[in-house]
Amino acid sequence: MSPRLPILPDPTDPRLTRAVSGRDQTGAKVDINVVEERPLTIYLNSQEIVTAMTIGDYPEYLAVGFLRNQRMLQDDDRITAIDYDDDLEVVVVRTERQTSYEDKVKKKTRTSGCAVGTVFGDMMEGLDGLTLPRSEVRTSWLFALAKSINTMPSLYLEAGAIHGTVLCKADQPLVYMEDVGRHNAVDKIAGFMFRHDVPAADKILYTTGRLTSEMVIKTAQMGIPVLASRSGFTAWGVEIARQVGLTLIGRMRGQRFICLSGEDRLIRDATLSADDEDRRHRRKGAADD
Repeated sequence: MSPRLPILPDPTDPRLTRAVSGRDQTGAKVDINVVEERPLTIYLNSQEIVTAMTIGDYPEYLAVGFLRNQRMLQDDDRITAIDYDDDLEVVVVRTERQTSYEDKVKKKTRTSGCAVGTVFGDMMEGLDGLTLPRSEVRTSWLFALAKSINTMPSLYLEAGAIHGTVLCKADQPLVYMEDVGRHNAVDKIAGFMFRHDVPAADKILYTTGRLTSEMVIKTAQMGIPVLASRSGFTAWGVEIARQVGLTLIGRMRGQRFICLSGEDRLIRDATLSADDEDRRHRRKGAADD
């Protein structure tokens, strides 16, 4: 059964934030909401794979997406069950195929990010021979997405210290996931797509975080041809995007952006206004951001 779309953040969910007290620069007491951060240990069948720090929502999608993006779940794998224990903070993904990734788990590379991500050392091998769809992306879609996503209710606007990743089709957000690390947020998207057989060829992935090598690799492996962000990018991220033919768009604010790769997909169909960034739609989160 397909889930109802769009799936959007719920900043009122009491499990995701906690009230804490502090004192400001004048010594006055301040009560604020901060995002939760809790461990989640992911198993594939009987093997422990990794422990991720996460806000705790959509653990099943996070587990499946992580395994998928690490190439531990294959296209034809059939998931027989996903068992999640909230008390133990463990999720077990069970498949028909017998799996063993002891050697793979030993090869880990730590990646940049606010919440340290983990990439297994052979992820780049998954890019060999990869060809992404030649679908188009219109500037009118990008400008509409930036406006709607940046003003949408979210944990970021409620409490800060969090990243968002949004699966979009044309100018419509479909699935909006947030987490303390951009890696987790994109893994949740990947898990959603895998579980519900969502096609990737006509999708855009939008992230609030930096366009790092891992973000580019994961987007490409998911088969999504366009990755956009309001933030900047790393040199290696740009290099990999060009290598695989991914359309990479960064520093997307108002009607400004920089296309670093895959410009052949880009159709400039929007009329640029004199005020290239409407101040009402600049993304403003909690005070710590």
